Amino acid sequence: MNLVIVESPAKAKTINKYLGKDYTVLASYGHVRDLPSKDGSVKPDEDFAMSWEVDAKASKRLSDIADAARKSERVILATDPDREGEAISWHVLEVLNKKKVLKEKVVERVTFNAITKASVQEAMAAPRQIDMELVEAYLARRALDYLVGFTLSPVLWRKLPGARSAGRVQSVALKIIVDRELEIEKFKSEEYWTVDAEVSANSPPFTARLNVLNGKKLAKFDLENAEKAEAARKAISLSKFAVESVEQKPGKRTPPPPFTTSTLQQEAARKLGFSAQRTMQTAQKLYEGVDIGGETTGLITYMRTDGVFIDPAAIGEIRKAVGERFGSAYVPSEPRLYKVKAKNAQEAHEAIRPTSIFRRPETLRLEGDQARLYELIWKRTMAAQMEAARVEKTTIDLLNHDKSIGLRSTGQVITFDGYLALYEEGKDDETDEDGGRLPQLRTGTLVDVHDIKPAQHFTEPPPRYSEASLVKRMEELGIGRPSTYASILSVLRDRDYVRMDKNRFIPEDKGRLVTAFLDQFFSRYVQYDFTADLEEKLDLVSAGDLNWKALLREFWQDFHAKAGEISEFRVSEVLDRLNDALAPHIFPDKGDGSNPRACPTCGTGQLSLKTSRFGAFVGCSNYPECKYTRPVGNPENASEVAAASGDRELGRDPETGKVVALKIGRFGPYVQLGEAESKDDKPKRSSLPKAWPPASIDLDRALKLLSLPRKVGDHPEDGKPITAALGRFGPFIEHEKTYANLPSFDEIFEVGLNRAVVLLAEKRANAKGKASTVATLKELGAHPESGDAIQVMAGRYGPYVKCGKVNATIPKDTAPEDVTLEQALALIEAKGGVKKTAAKKTTAKKAAPAKKPATKKATTSKKAPAKKAKAEA
Repeated sequence: MNLVIVESPAKAKTINKYLGKDYTVLASYGHVRDLPSKDGSVKPDEDFAMSWEVDAKASKRLSDIADAARKSERVILATDPDREGEAISWHVLEVLNKKKVLKEKVVERVTFNAITKASVQEAMAAPRQIDMELVEAYLARRALDYLVGFTLSPVLWRKLPGARSAGRVQSVALKIIVDRELEIEKFKSEEYWTVDAEVSANSPPFTARLNVLNGKKLAKFDLENAEKAEAARKAISLSKFAVESVEQKPGKRTPPPPFTTSTLQQEAARKLGFSAQRTMQTAQKLYEGVDIGGETTGLITYMRTDGVFIDPAAIGEIRKAVGERFGSAYVPSEPRLYKVKAKNAQEAHEAIRPTSIFRRPETLRLEGDQARLYELIWKRTMAAQMEAARVEKTTIDLLNHDKSIGLRSTGQVITFDGYLALYEEGKDDETDEDGGRLPQLRTGTLVDVHDIKPAQHFTEPPPRYSEASLVKRMEELGIGRPSTYASILSVLRDRDYVRMDKNRFIPEDKGRLVTAFLDQFFSRYVQYDFTADLEEKLDLVSAGDLNWKALLREFWQDFHAKAGEISEFRVSEVLDRLNDALAPHIFPDKGDGSNPRACPTCGTGQLSLKTSRFGAFVGCSNYPECKYTRPVGNPENASEVAAASGDRELGRDPETGKVVALKIGRFGPYVQLGEAESKDDKPKRSSLPKAWPPASIDLDRALKLLSLPRKVGDHPEDGKPITAALGRFGPFIEHEKTYANLPSFDEIFEVGLNRAVVLLAEKRANAKGKASTVATLKELGAHPESGDAIQVMAGRYGPYVKCGKVNATIPKDTAPEDVTLEQALALIEAKGGVKKTAAKKTTAKKAAPAKKPATKKATTSKKAPAKKAKAEA
């Protein structure tokens, strides 16, 4: 028997069919071990020893794999064909060696780039050993990420409260976004004008633009205002023009290469609107396969790759498919071969392509995301082996009689569509395209000017990054690996370091603070070149040209010293540096010569960054005498939330007549009823939930918040009140010091008594030290056949009816308190009913203690589990 270990259960099922009865295929479900998320899992003082911990969910699966390995003659590690796949195979092998189940067994490693019968059988015929150089590159990368995270993050927490985390690549990706925002903010728009004329020469009219004025070539900003543009318009209107020259140049547009991980993410974002994560999840499903004719078949090759290489046999099929569909004119004379231009590209694997180009998108029964992504991959693969598009570029220059004024018209015509007949690559941002076909004109031909139109323009700042353009930029810089981009971008959003607006990344103030801190105190480690250089060194490790521990030692020596140096800084010193670094953003020039850091309330204090456990804010240096505070950021940008003082009146409470106001405090936005009438008087306040941003708060919402806590009702068991409220960790209900979280903020105002009783019962049932107990909500009586008690229980996944060993879920539309005995019996019967033998078993168990042999058996049975435990150990 042969044991094959893969990563996913879907892949295991498919490969088992391909290999037959002599093989057992089991899944590891991805990584089986990881570094525990606590400090000390990587030990620099012990030559970077790493403590690995088996994932709780993987423990049972590893036991199953170990059991199967004991019975097998050969163990084949067939995880994914990349660094992560190599690492997973190594982890599995390490665990099996610790369990001592391999002994003299043959252990081999195989990889296949596609889940098809031919690919799998070909891989099985060419096994190898685990590539330890790839594993060491993985270990080095994992250790670096761990050491950076567990060294930087605590420094951030101490010096910049409210910051969530920092990471080796994550922080650099954030810096790219923040740096672009700084470019946008520093950008000063400039006005310029162009002048276009509609002309003809016994031909259809075409457009020409002024490009020579007063005998000189016109620069972009030469026409800087309307007056100059109008003077140019008059000069054109008073002149006669003739064709000075006609230039026609043939050109080509070559097809883009087949997809890599990065370019697939970019194109799916541009054309399909997919996030990087959505793209990779969909590609994974296409790779693992769909049912075709009763057999699961992988539709695309492995989707984590930097290579643009395609197997020669597959190229032959693609060229044949192109010829059949479009004709021989669309098939280039030689196969197209591509090379990656990105830094640090690993070209060991094929590009992402269909496993068979003859599986056309329209013939497969795919739906939704899978259909759209497969069609994109199929078209790109076909286009990559098609003939180039041929274009003709035409330029016509027109001059007046003394050549002091010139007009130019450009056009481009596709004379042969080539690959454009099937596919055209998307663009990150709109760009100006050349015009269409121009008329055939001869030199010296006089032209008529029909219409002259000056147009005003303003220069625009560089656009914010979309997912596509950010992935492209990271790849160009050689930062991170394309297979990690999806998770990196997700972390930035999850940490609230960035937000998305019209599919563009905008840094939040929290993200800008983190970036400014790292720029000021760990500048070297967030520089693009340094991060890219580290990636190159990791590539040298995977190539066997650099020792992985030597790389770690070199990095850790300087990094650890720097972290220790920063730890000595006082928080006030850190904030002073950040005040200066972020001054244009948080203390913008008012334009009237006044001090932008002067407190608008007391006039004598200086505004400065302050910190709290909820994050940073701007406050007055005269605190506590002056209590002025506002959020971090340009106060002008907060105008929609509040005035510069941070306050906004919402209206009056109809019951008390007091003013209801929105305020921005050091701990964030909140609503307040009235003002303090004395030193001891504390007006009623309520913080804002995340679900209700400050801009959305009106009088009605504010009054709802101020009405909290809300009484839900009295508990049916003790008659004591149940209340719903908003706390530090979100919405909750409370009864007799038992607190149960609510899944959404709106439930504070909607949760009913029955629902609240169930949530509280579940909370008590799952309390610390009582995880194995379940609360009883209601006793219904005994089962008429078995005599077992029938109870309504509060379970972890909802209320249910219990009778002996039968548990029957209560329908969602039925309140657990309203369940009757008759309803419970029906639910139990639908579940399979209570076995009639249950009563006999109970009687037998009661009689057992009276017999001596039973005691002896019981003693024997106690020893049995110990033997089993020893055997398993």
